[in-house]
Amino acid sequence: MLDIRRLHMLRTVAARGSITAAAQSLALSAGAVSQQLAALRHDVGVDLLRPDGRTVALTEAGRVLLEHADRILAAMEEAECAVAAVKGTVGTTATLAALPSTVARIVAPALTALGTDHPQLAVTCLVTDQAQLRELTLGTVDVVLGQHYHHLPETTPKSIAVSPLLDDPLLVVTATDGAVSGSDGRPVGLRELATDHLVVPPPTTDCGQAILQACQQAGFTPTPRYVTADIAAQLTLARSGLATALVPRTAIDPATPGIRAAPIEDNPIQRLLFAATRHTETTNPTTAAVIAALRTAARQDRTTHLPPT
Repeated sequence: MLDIRRLHMLRTVAARGSITAAAQSLALSAGAVSQQLAALRHDVGVDLLRPDGRTVALTEAGRVLLEHADRILAAMEEAECAVAAVKGTVGTTATLAALPSTVARIVAPALTALGTDHPQLAVTCLVTDQAQLRELTLGTVDVVLGQHYHHLPETTPKSIAVSPLLDDPLLVVTATDGAVSGSDGRPVGLRELATDHLVVPPPTTDCGQAILQACQQAGFTPTPRYVTADIAAQLTLARSGLATALVPRTAIDPATPGIRAAPIEDNPIQRLLFAATRHTETTNPTTAAVIAALRTAARQDRTTHLPPT
């Protein structure tokens, strides 16, 4: 009989690309993972992995077994959800992956509310903007608070269930006493920023791509003075009067002094914030509680406005 844990290890190695990387994510030694995969190879009687440069790849038999492993592991989770639904109680642990830009105004309020409503639930929060949905499919996290920029095609795997939370527009951020475009807080046309010193995320990021595409639609290609994905750095440069930033509204603390934030009048740039879990036919009370708290925090944030300056 095939061992569920070994099937999970095979899936993790296939996703991570190496036994070492898989072992790190599983909090095991590389030797322990190799031993379990060797046992799985003995169980099926055929090689499942082959060397591929510095990584490993699935053999044909490995690909076939992984397809079945995905279904088996999904069925196991469905069974766990069904039992949890019968119990009808929120569990004791959950792991949330969230974007750094959502921590202050959505994640923190949501976790505070969960601590009050479900004190037995300990939520581990991983603040990261990398490979969140992959971690969800691998079972490393239970809920993802992610983003999707409207200009990008939808690529969510069918095994993932997505709950929209909030449409989050980018705002033009400048110093309160600056002379750059939008410093008076009025709506700004992107074309007005063509000669500004801009600070933008790298073009390899979703936000950077969205800004580049919107500026091109407005009739110019931006030549940023500063390039960083660190929103705190973007706001610091804007507050110092050194640059104009384009920052998601949710990432701006309403109490931040020395800045003004103005909406984009034309060619708006907007991201959808969503909560995602692995798709199951039966709702898991624990992940449902986490998503409900995120939705409530997002709803409250929607009614929060930057104070006048």
